[in-house]
Amino acid sequence: MTQAQAENYMSVQFAALSENESFARVVVAAFVSRLDPTLDELNDLKTVVSEAVTNCIIHGYDSDPTGIVYISAVIRGETVHLVIEDKGKGIDDLELAQQPLYTSKPELERSGMGFTIMENFMDEFEVTSEPGQGTSIRMKKTIVSKKALYN
Repeated sequence: MTQAQAENYMSVQFAALSENESFARVVVAAFVSRLDPTLDELNDLKTVVSEAVTNCIIHGYDSDPTGIVYISAVIRGETVHLVIEDKGKGIDDLELAQQPLYTSKPELERSGMGFTIMENFMDEFEVTSEPGQGTSIRMKKTIVSKKALYN
C-alpha cells in the first residue's frame, strides 16, 4: 500500500462561534494537503467546510455559542470523506431546505445556496437531520493528483 492509499483520519470539535469557521477551513485544508490537491480542489473543500460550519452555527444552534460543531475526516486512497455535524435543533423539512434559494433566515440576508454549493463542489453529498437532534452532512471528494495532471 502506498502512502496515498493508506488510511488517515482526524476529528475536531469547537464552539459554535462564527470566528471558528476560518479555523475549520484551515484544519481541513491542512489535513487534506498530503494528497497534494490542486488549488481549485482545495478551494472547493474550504468552501464546503465554510458552508457546512456556517449552517451549524446559524441554523443548527441559532448562533448560540454554547453549541458544538463536530468535524471528522478520513482519507482513503485519494478520497476525502468529510462529516460536519451539530446536535442543534435539526431541520423540520429537509426537502424544502435543500431547494436552491430557500433560507429559513431571510432576515440575515442568507442566500439559501449552501446545500447547493456543497452538492456541486463534492463528488457525493448527503444530509440527514432529525428535529431536536441535529444535522449531519456527509461528503466525499476524490483528489486528482497534480502529478497525474503533468504526466
